[in-house]
Amino acid sequence: MKTTSFQRSKVALAIVTSLFVSAAHAQEESTENKEDDSYLETITVTAQKRIQNLQEVPIAVTAFSGDEMGEAVIKDLYDLQKAVPALGAFQSQSATQSSFSIRGVGTSSQNYGLESSVGLYVDGVYRARQNSMINNLIDVEAVEVLRGPQGTLFGKNTPSGAVLVRTIKPSHDGDDGFVEVTAGNYGLLNFAGAMSISAIEDVLAFRVTGFTSDRDGIVDDVNLGDEVLNDRDRWGARLQMLYTPSDNFSLRIIADHGEIDEICCAAPTQVSNFQAREIPGKFGSDAFLSQPPFNATVFGDDEFYDRKVAVSFLPESSMEDRGLSAEINWDIDDKFTLTSISAYRSFESYDNIDSDFTDADLFGTTNDAEQDSFSQEIRLTYAGDDINYILGLYYFTQDIDLDYSLYTDDLFNTFYMANFQGALDPVLNGIDQISALTGGLVAPSAEAAPAGVGFDHIAKQEHESYAIFGQVDYKLTDKLTVTAGLRYTDETKDLSTRYFENMPDGNTFVPFFDSIGDPSTPESIVPGTLIYGAGVAGAVLQGISAGLIDITTPEGQQALQALVPFQTPGWGFQPLGATTAQRSDIVETLEDDQVTGTLKFSYQFDRHSMAYISYGTGYKSGGTNTDRIAEGFEPIFEAETSESIEIGWKKDFVEQDLRINAAAHHTTVDDFQANTFTGNGFNLQNAGDYKISGFELEATWFPTDSTEINFAYAMVDAEYDSFERGNCWNAYTWHTGIVDPGQESTDPANPNPYCNRTGDRPGGEPEDFAILSVKQEFYLSDTIYSYLQADYSYTGDMVLDGSNDPYAMQDSYNLLNARFFVKFEDYDLDLILWGRNILDEEYINRTNFNVPIQDGKMNAYVSEPATYGITLKKRF
Repeated sequence: MKTTSFQRSKVALAIVTSLFVSAAHAQEESTENKEDDSYLETITVTAQKRIQNLQEVPIAVTAFSGDEMGEAVIKDLYDLQKAVPALGAFQSQSATQSSFSIRGVGTSSQNYGLESSVGLYVDGVYRARQNSMINNLIDVEAVEVLRGPQGTLFGKNTPSGAVLVRTIKPSHDGDDGFVEVTAGNYGLLNFAGAMSISAIEDVLAFRVTGFTSDRDGIVDDVNLGDEVLNDRDRWGARLQMLYTPSDNFSLRIIADHGEIDEICCAAPTQVSNFQAREIPGKFGSDAFLSQPPFNATVFGDDEFYDRKVAVSFLPESSMEDRGLSAEINWDIDDKFTLTSISAYRSFESYDNIDSDFTDADLFGTTNDAEQDSFSQEIRLTYAGDDINYILGLYYFTQDIDLDYSLYTDDLFNTFYMANFQGALDPVLNGIDQISALTGGLVAPSAEAAPAGVGFDHIAKQEHESYAIFGQVDYKLTDKLTVTAGLRYTDETKDLSTRYFENMPDGNTFVPFFDSIGDPSTPESIVPGTLIYGAGVAGAVLQGISAGLIDITTPEGQQALQALVPFQTPGWGFQPLGATTAQRSDIVETLEDDQVTGTLKFSYQFDRHSMAYISYGTGYKSGGTNTDRIAEGFEPIFEAETSESIEIGWKKDFVEQDLRINAAAHHTTVDDFQANTFTGNGFNLQNAGDYKISGFELEATWFPTDSTEINFAYAMVDAEYDSFERGNCWNAYTWHTGIVDPGQESTDPANPNPYCNRTGDRPGGEPEDFAILSVKQEFYLSDTIYSYLQADYSYTGDMVLDGSNDPYAMQDSYNLLNARFFVKFEDYDLDLILWGRNILDEEYINRTNFNVPIQDGKMNAYVSEPATYGITLKKRF
């Protein structure tokens, strides 16, 4: 029996109630005596651009200190998601392709026309490319994850939430330096270190931070070596200066540089098309690829978790990210503070992958991208007794350059022709016979899909954004506070994408239908075009054979024009599909302006209890699809907007050392920018309306002075309220013959290239997530402090792609992490023995895809296996 969202919420509430009842029976002490002794820490956050107690902020926030992340060996955002309810972060096609989501609203990084739905900020600076956030989180003071639209105070593009990272500032203390080394299985070896230098006491300080991370791969290639794919090879450095000539002025300058150069990412076969599962005698590409001349290695469905692949060459995946920022804070007087943050960032990435995902030499893709941006933020903050407000201006500009190529390899023509199972041989052989009989006066047939052809596009974007914003907190009474904020944003984008078909030896790419006079609309690039052409050519060949057509006459010469498409190199590309067909260039200017904001009411029952209700909106601008898509699809997509209502409750039960924070929300996203791989390219478009309802709970309890229990739960019930032109089933229909119920065409011979996905779930988003953490502290001696901690997480089932193909499903799974921490206080030395996914749970890493030009076959990206290691950290 299917469990409803309401039933799941009741289960979560029952767990919380159980915790509360247990805590209520704990030892009873008066509030006056207990407050100073409470084990509940005061957590400070900057979720509203000023320092506040987490328990007094009317926002759903999860915060971690740098020490907490260090002890948990959380090195990047992929690790962090395992501890944050409703946060999604995963890697797919390459090390530079990462995706983030909050509360079911996220953005694929597979298309440079998209901006992130999750605002990503490091030291107040907006990171426009999601991929720049995947490098190691080293020397970090805190990370905050804000859930829900943040459409007032933050730089831009926060329709679903924001991730704020604060690094450690330079200091004059001289005791905040460290060196750290981590070693683990799969050859893991990490080094990190940082230190502050006081150049002028209390006036000028510097801080240097650096790290390297190396690890073998976790996936074998049967031809190219063991443990070669999904490796780690990255490093980074950060140099800071802090200038404080007086108590009311500070200047902080940060320069950072990071690089990744990895072999990523492996995608083993999840669903093979060697033979259809439900249609006897139907064979797919795996069947003939396993035979000569391909002799490809093919895998069965049951081999996915063997962590083995076979590709023609190891993928390349590299990234270089660097930036420079300057932050000025000037306390004008006791109430006013002026803040300025200026930042320049540069991001470059390069990928080269074997995109047929086999060891047959068919085709590959390269993706060379560069992004440069500059941002400037100015804020004036006022802090009074009953009123606080922030006024600000924000400017952002970026240039994006993308050079992309899909290129064919040596066996692609043979692969292409094998799909016809000899049906075109009579036409091609007939042309060759006539060519031989005429001594070459009639040209022979040409290769349908020769090697060395590049289907390229160059995309450029110039983007400017201006915003003015303000937010005010006003105490209506001692207990009731109203928060109101508005932001006006003006966006301009100049977009240009130009498409090229580069034939080998400089041959001209000739669209198939131009040569045969196909009466159908040129925009419809379908296999029927090729069938039509073959029929016309076959009729001409029969006429010549029967003596009815004399090729020496003008009429005969005219009839020979029907053979020209098959005599032109590359004649098979145009009818193959949108990925290898000509298409129109895109040159557009998009201008848009939006007003977003928030309204919140928070009621502070006492210093330990607060409830709030909030309404907020978010926005991110539109753009163009930089992938090759069929001419029938609109390449321009509009802005995405969101609005959310949230009710929250934050409570500290001081006597019981119990903290419970809970929030319920309902979010509607209009013109959701959906991006799903179809097997021939990414279908990026506005889906329509997208609705999410959910509930989140975070609880911390200290049943004894040495025991800590943490529990978090998130329920995200998300579906497309309206999505009329989404992707259709591929693998399931191929294997079963069952037509996608979203297919609304009444002509089975001419199905729509799209399907109605209204009511379906988004890809990669589980409905339920829960984590339970138990920590037990103890002293091994008077100076050796230690603890044991186990973290158990549950991730509910999810669909893996936007088409909701029945084969694209991931069942629920459970992960168990554990660590043993020892602090040698005399030496200020930490030792951590840790293990992740120690039960070696097998699951798909949130996404799969239809393999290009191989209908019925699905591949998926692997998750991390069981890993373990040891970390040593020495402070000085």
